[in-house]
Amino acid sequence: MSDPQQTTSLWMHTRDVPVYAPLTEDIAAEVCVVGGGIAGLTTAYLLAVEGRSVVVLERGPIGGVNTARTTAHLSNVIDDRYGYVEQVRGADMARLAYESHTAAIAQIAAIVRDEQIDCDFERLGGYLFLAPNHEEKALDDELEAAKRAGFGDAEKLPETPVAGLGPCLHFPNQAQFHPLKYIAGLCRAITRRGGRIFGHTSVDEVTGGEQPSVRTADKQTVTAGSVVVATNSPITDRVAMHTKQAPYTTYVVGLRALPGTIPRGLYWDTLDAYHYVRLQWVASVDGGPPHEVLIVGGEDHKTGQAQDGQRRFDALEQWARAQFPGVGAVVERWSGMVFESIDGLAFIGKDPGGGDNTYVVTGDSGMGMTHGTIAGLLIRDLILKRDNPWVELYEPSRKPVRAAKEFIKENLNVGAQYLKYATPGEVKSTDEIAPGTGALYLAGLKKLAVYRDMQGELHACSAHCPHLGAPVEWNPTEKTWDCTCHGSRFDPRGKVFNGPSNTDLIPVPIDKLT
Repeated sequence: MSDPQQTTSLWMHTRDVPVYAPLTEDIAAEVCVVGGGIAGLTTAYLLAVEGRSVVVLERGPIGGVNTARTTAHLSNVIDDRYGYVEQVRGADMARLAYESHTAAIAQIAAIVRDEQIDCDFERLGGYLFLAPNHEEKALDDELEAAKRAGFGDAEKLPETPVAGLGPCLHFPNQAQFHPLKYIAGLCRAITRRGGRIFGHTSVDEVTGGEQPSVRTADKQTVTAGSVVVATNSPITDRVAMHTKQAPYTTYVVGLRALPGTIPRGLYWDTLDAYHYVRLQWVASVDGGPPHEVLIVGGEDHKTGQAQDGQRRFDALEQWARAQFPGVGAVVERWSGMVFESIDGLAFIGKDPGGGDNTYVVTGDSGMGMTHGTIAGLLIRDLILKRDNPWVELYEPSRKPVRAAKEFIKENLNVGAQYLKYATPGEVKSTDEIAPGTGALYLAGLKKLAVYRDMQGELHACSAHCPHLGAPVEWNPTEKTWDCTCHGSRFDPRGKVFNGPSNTDLIPVPIDKLT
């Protein structure tokens, strides 16, 4: 029997992303992009359109990590709200945030049209409604902030299109799509223009300078004029970027919906963490007609700092049934991860610690599809030395003074995680670890991450994340080891698949467990 698998998203069942072989030789290109999600592929595509030679390197399958786990809202309605962005960055920056996310949706629409990508792209309205016991003033204040930012066609409605949800803000011209079908189209468009894409290629080192280079774990080298690190959480930075953003795990359920019972749209409530909702047509696996699935997300927590995923799935299901009529059985459950920046905006631009000609994108802040597209537009312009009005807005080295409270809160939380090394293990004996599960075990003075496979054999690793030594915790929902501080994630046997760590958990011989 194989190891238990992570959950799979709705998109993974209908993915047609091409499979790419690993890099096996030294090569050169004008631009090397590290990361094969929406940010990396959009950047590669836009530069390929400009005639630049591009290479994309991805640790696993293309689009196989966080891009595959989004709910794919294409929105210029900032997750942290325009009122907050205006508070911490000022009115001018809030206007640029609106303009950049609006441009990102338009860019996606143009790519879909120009490349004839069949990815269920659809324009529709977005609706922000009140959570229970929230005052209507929250809507009024956000409407005024959104209008100041440039959202001239936003309006307050006395009733949300879904009956019973009360008043809402209506934001026209939002959109949605199938993220993996879109990624597949980007890949084909890149390779048609001579771009080269390599999957299952881990990167060990990025060196900036006059002639940047990328070295893989298998010792191949890519020499390039520019390097873009688009790995969701940057693998090239040890500390600085990670003090300004925090990893959160978010949960999603998909419930079968009766056609026509729920008006199509994007829906969000005013909770923190908020619920986010959309519909998606999917093909029936039994050959029957397509049906609609209501996709509902929320119940966020700091990555690695909760082990109650089943309870959170149940809470989402209960909330969905209470708010939306005509939903049936749960057909999908999955989780994803977002990196929340201290001001609600991504970090995109020249890599502060990477040397000349290196660029970074991180801090998706729950808006990975639009922030990833903004990254492509902005980094393309930086590489081509074109003016771009968003440079200051997304500057990676920024430390907004008015976001200091959020900065302090998140870093105090990080510091508290290191104290867990002084606590006992979760089990006193490895006999307590059931097949297909993991637990922290104290062997002498060393805390170990111990996993028992389905055959009953034990596998042990250091419980210290290689990135900065933070403790990991077992994630029973996804069957992974998750870093409690900076978001690195490892499979049950300790193999890394999500940065910032770019190395595996250190294995420990089984005879060291006693």
